Order: sequence, then structure tokens, then C-alpha cells
Amino acid sequence: MPKMKTKSGAKKRFKLTASGKLKRGQAGKRHGMIKRTNAQIRQLRGTTTLSAADEKVVKQYMPYSR
Repeated sequence: MPKMKTKSGAKKRFKLTASGKLKRGQAGKRHGMIKRTNAQIRQLRGTTTLSAADEKVVKQYMPYSR
């Protein structure tokens, strides 16, 4: 059988942690920052992990990341 291809969109958006969870960037920081409080903007820095339900779906797109 030929190798399965990784979805290139998933490859760009998600990284695997050492424990096998998926990291993603925080949502809600592209535009409209004037509406958000400084506290909100600070909390949205960095990355977060995917929920377990979403992780099952995304891991299907990245067959060789396990």
C-alpha cells in the first residue's frame, strides 16, 4: 500500500507534545483587539492544547505523528 498523506493544513497548525497531546495557537487574536480587554489579550498569548474530542479528529489527518 502507498503511504498516507498528512493534511498540509493540519501540519501547519498543530504540533505534538512529548506526552502525545496536540498543541494549537490561541483563537481570537486576528482582529478586533480594541474590543478586548488587556487581560483578555494577555490570556490569549502562547498556545493551548486541543480537547480530547477534537484531538481524535485531527490525529486522523496526521497519520505519522503518533
